[in-house]
Amino acid sequence: MSPLGSLSGSRRAVAAVLAATGLVLASATPALAYPPVETVHTERIQAGPYGVTVGFSTWPLRAMQSLDFTFTPDDGIGGKHGTITMAGPGGQKHRSRLAKHPRKREVWGMDTLALPREGTWRFSLAVEGPSGRGEGVMKDLQVLPQPGPPMALSWSVGTVPLWVLIGLLAVAWRRTRMVVAEQV
Repeated sequence: MSPLGSLSGSRRAVAAVLAATGLVLASATPALAYPPVETVHTERIQAGPYGVTVGFSTWPLRAMQSLDFTFTPDDGIGGKHGTITMAGPGGQKHRSRLAKHPRKREVWGMDTLALPREGTWRFSLAVEGPSGRGEGVMKDLQVLPQPGPPMALSWSVGTVPLWVLIGLLAVAWRRTRMVVAEQV
């Protein structure tokens, strides 16, 4: 092969590597990875001196359905800290510190959270800021039953392809053993 032939081959390789790198970088942009947060319903909580708008990305709420929650104080989140306690039916509680929403950085929020049970929920919000500490409650938040079929039925139907694959592998393994035994 002539030196000119290897030179054009290396140019092609470099071009292919650059094209692949460009495709990876173009597809890895975070802004394109997730859709923006769309608030379809809001509720108000008065936490002491702070008015807070609670936004939901899905309404009505259903158990086991992922959604975004946003918490927006009237004058922004700058200089404030907040905690939320979510109390569900049966005494189930979840407490967490409010952080910036991963896709809507100017508000506090929780990304793709699913409430595990249907029934009446209560959100208690505590805000600390320049005007002191304030607490507020959103009561009687109704969460409807989970959408779709029951979870056991969904998992049963979802595992059918796995059982078919296991059966096919067992048949193939058995036939391979029979062919090997006949050859010996």
